Amino acid sequence: MASVPFHYVELRAFSYATEDEKRVEQALRTFLPEDVELQRHTSEGHYGDRIVVLSARVELADEIRHVLSQVATLDDVDDVVAELDDRVDDNCSFFLTFDKQAAFGGEVRRGDGITLRAKVEAYPAKREKAVTNAREVLEAL
Repeated sequence: MASVPFHYVELRAFSYATEDEKRVEQALRTFLPEDVELQRHTSEGHYGDRIVVLSARVELADEIRHVLSQVATLDDVDDVVAELDDRVDDNCSFFLTFDKQAAFGGEVRRGDGITLRAKVEAYPAKREKAVTNAREVLEAL
């Protein structure tokens, strides 16, 4: 994959009070190159419980390729391609979620807990063009 039609890729996971923050970090790092720094933001839940939001944004082509190589290990990448019309919004952002528990074990599987948001390059910036560009990348994986 020579060119990467994404401006950036963001990954985010929440570490709730009942979870070990280091384990959530390890799950998120399943998708990231080693040298990418994680941002930490502390928030508060409805009942005052502590929530740490871990996130990372990759913008360099090699880093984006690394994240996409992890996405390529999904068993159901073809299903993701078929769902692209529902996964790309009007702002040309592509969304996908992953199982946080599986990622902690080093496995990439769709589910809940880790959110991927990728800004798709599209000129002109139209949803249909973004879907086409995302489809080309995912089919090439």
